[in-house]
This record gives sequence, structure tokens and C-alpha cells, in this order.
Amino acid sequence: MTPAPARPDQHRRLVIRQEDHWRPALLRLGLLAAVFTLLFHADLFDLVRVWLSSTPYGHCIFIPPILFCLVWQRRDGLARMEPQGWWPGVAWLAAGALLWLLGWASDIALFRHAALVLMGQGLVLATLGPAIGRALAFPLFYALFMIPVGTEAEPVMQLLTARMAIGMLWLAGVPAEISGVFITTPNGYFRVAEACSGTGFLIAMAAFCALAAHLCFKRARRRALFVAGALLACFIANGVRAFGIILIAYHSSVGAAVVVDHIVYGWLFFALVIILVMLVARRWFDRSPLDPWFEPERLQGVTEGEGGDWRALTGVALLAMAAPLLWSLAGHAMALPLPAQTQAPAVPGWSRIETAGPSPWAPHFDGADRIVLAHYRNAAGRRVDLALILFADQRDGKELVGFGQGAAGPDDASDWRWSAPAPAPAPARGEWLAGLEARQRLVWTWYRLDGTLTGQASRVKLATLRARLLGGDQRAMAILLSAPVPDGPDGRAGAQGALRDFLAALPPVEQVADRSLGIR
Repeated sequence: MTPAPARPDQHRRLVIRQEDHWRPALLRLGLLAAVFTLLFHADLFDLVRVWLSSTPYGHCIFIPPILFCLVWQRRDGLARMEPQGWWPGVAWLAAGALLWLLGWASDIALFRHAALVLMGQGLVLATLGPAIGRALAFPLFYALFMIPVGTEAEPVMQLLTARMAIGMLWLAGVPAEISGVFITTPNGYFRVAEACSGTGFLIAMAAFCALAAHLCFKRARRRALFVAGALLACFIANGVRAFGIILIAYHSSVGAAVVVDHIVYGWLFFALVIILVMLVARRWFDRSPLDPWFEPERLQGVTEGEGGDWRALTGVALLAMAAPLLWSLAGHAMALPLPAQTQAPAVPGWSRIETAGPSPWAPHFDGADRIVLAHYRNAAGRRVDLALILFADQRDGKELVGFGQGAAGPDDASDWRWSAPAPAPAPARGEWLAGLEARQRLVWTWYRLDGTLTGQASRVKLATLRARLLGGDQRAMAILLSAPVPDGPDGRAGAQGALRDFLAALPPVEQVADRSLGIR
């Protein structure tokens, strides 16, 4: 027997009943979202500031409206579903709050920004339920592209791009030499800068390809191949771009290469790459614009009866959002002050001098509470610079390790540029720097925090996290030794010898650090 079709009045009652369920659910979601915005407004503003001020993340400003469009596409199916409270969504929210606390404790802005997105996902899941979560699976996933992540790979991408470009130059018969990220030709001296590494375009391309794969393909395998192929094409295209600029400069002039770079290359060049990728992949598109995004009845049936108590759920969600902020306030109150004065140590066999020499250098540490820079020279005429960078505590914009912090600052804040890793005694980190007129420097860096001496940024973050969460000493500092590279074929060996001799005469690094911080 064939069931009789539903009468119009039955359909109207069904729609009204579903609207009655959606109205209070959206009201609760709006209330929790307002509290979330109030509690984390500083990090939300900082997230938007990163989008607007950092070129690699400029595309992120378009993701919120894209998310709105993705949800709007699903509005008819969502109207046929019933939202319900869901305790695992609160657990997701709490996990995001814990990640924010870890980001605060370790001074990793990436963790705090990622936590904002995770908490937003948790609010949606907690108030609307698993069925709605499955219906919004891709928009919830795509929200992850709002997290400003990826530029951490810039040093590696710079080296890879430089090596790809030098290989192409040799194949083209151009006499060129490479030193780290610097390439020298008979008529030019080029640096593969952060902006030339292609990292920013790879990040934007990943966001674009994920959206295009969702809209144009049904099969997961085709989606994965499309994204992987597009990213590979971008990486190769960026190497070709660097090669093309240097080749033009070799056959004409550096000025002509700069003009071509600004007019032909850049985003116009990569826009052509995107168009080419889409044209190649078009023949394998298998999703029609009329295909439904999901089946409401099937998704609602799978999760029927999984609701939760609204009052308890809302209370726990509010507590989960407030707890990490209360912990952070208690941690700030436990910070200890630095000593009244900090002096550079006396080093046997080395005398203090006032001038920094022909190639002055200074590290770049925004927000440092105190910077002491001293210059030394021994009887053999070798020069060494010592920098003591002190922090009473760390917070956003005042971090011991982070973007632009270290031996060489951002391009617009320093005359020195990072060139390549350099050997250094454990546990220090070594770096070769390049400056004006092809001058070079060697820098060794140590960090001291809560009993930890290291040259690794990751260990600094872990030590900072431990000190803040467990009530340890939050005073921290960096110690940098630097020596200019003398002219001649053995210049680098001479700089290494100068730093080794100075380090041998200097008191133990951890002792210098603790005395400077007022610990001993």
C-alpha cells in the first residue's frame, strides 16, 4: 500500500515545529558566542590584526564570509533538522580552552589563535548537536583555515627555493654561486627573502584548493590528488619565478628584473598558476551544482535521542571558557622583578671597547625589559660582541622567541639578514648573517629560563609553559655572542675561532645568565 502524501497543513505544522526548536537553540548559541567574544576579544582582535598586517594571511579575511555562504547553501536541509544539546561538543570546547591556556603559558600565539577556532567549533556542536555538526562538517573544517599558520616553514622554503633557482641557473649556463639563501652572479647579489619563499602563496593556495575540491569533486581520492597537485605546481612555479628574476637581471640589469618582478610576477604570476591548475583539473570535476550537500533525514536519524540538559550544558560551557582566563590572571601576579642593574661580565684576556667596529650589529628583541650590548677585543685584534636580553616576564608582543626576535630582525628593522644555519657548541644555536656590502657575521645564541639553558626555540616554549603553569620563575633572557667574518678564504673559520676563544674565557653561560637575572 502506497502511503498518502502529506497534506499542506501537515507540512506547515512540521515546519513550525522545527522553527520552534531552532529559535531557542540559536538564542543559546548567540548568548554563548557573545560571552566568548567578550572573554577573548583581545585574541580575536589580534587574530584579525594578523590577517590584515601579514601578507601570507591576507586571504583569511575572506574566510568568514565564505563560511557564511557555505552555511547558507545548506539552509534548506538544515531547516528540516532538529538541533539538540550535545555534551561531546562541550568537551571539544573545553579542549579548545585548554589549548588557549597552553598557548598563554608557552607564549605561542598560534596555539591561542587555533584555540579560538576550536572553541567556536565546540560552541556550534554543543548547542546544535551531532546531526547539525555532520551537516556542517565542511564549513566547520574550513574554519581551520582562519588560523594563521605556515610561515614557520619560511626558512626551509627559502633554502629550497634558492637551491631550485641555482640549479636552473646552472642549467641555463649562468655562472652563479650560492651561500645559504644568497645567490651571486657576475652582475648581481640576490637574496631569496621571506616574501620570495612562496610560503604565503602555498598557504593561500591550500585554502583555495580545499574549497575548490569540496565544491567540484565528490570522491575523496580526486580531492586529495587535486590539492597535492596544485600545491606541487605552486612550489615549482615559485622556483621558476626566482630563477626568472635572476636570469633577467643577468641578461639585462637588476633594475629591469625588479620592474618585471613587480609587474609580471608576484600575485599576477600565481593567479595564472591557479587558472592553469583549474583548467587542467576541470575534466575530472564530478560534482553538479544541483547535487544535495547532505541527506537531512539520514543524519537526524543517526543521532536521534542524543540531547543534553540545556542548563547544565550551558553552565559547563561558560565555566570551560572562563577557567583559562582566571588561571592566566593568577600566573601574571606571580612574576618576579629583574635586578636594578645588569652589567656585562669582565672576560680575562679581552678588553671592553666602545665602538662596534666597521660593521655594527645589534640583535632585535621587541618588548625586552633590558638590553645590554658590550664590545670586546683581545690582543690579537679579534672582535666579539656580547648581547644580554632580559625579560621579567613574557606576554603577547613581549616574547623571548617569536617572529622577528633574534640575531636578525625583520627586513625593515635590521641591516642584517639570516643567511644559513651555522655550527655552534651545544646547546647553543648558530647562524650566519649577511649584511651590507656582502659582510657576514657568525652568531651563537643561548636562552635561559627557569633552570633551562638551550638554543632551541621549542625548548624555550616548553620551559615558559612549565614556569607559568606550575608557578616557576618567569624571568628569562637570551645571550648572544657575535663575531664579524674577516675577509679572505678562511674568514668563517676566523669568526668561529674568535667565538671559541671568547667562550673559553667567559664564565659559564648559565652562571652569566643567572647573575644577570638576579637569581644568584
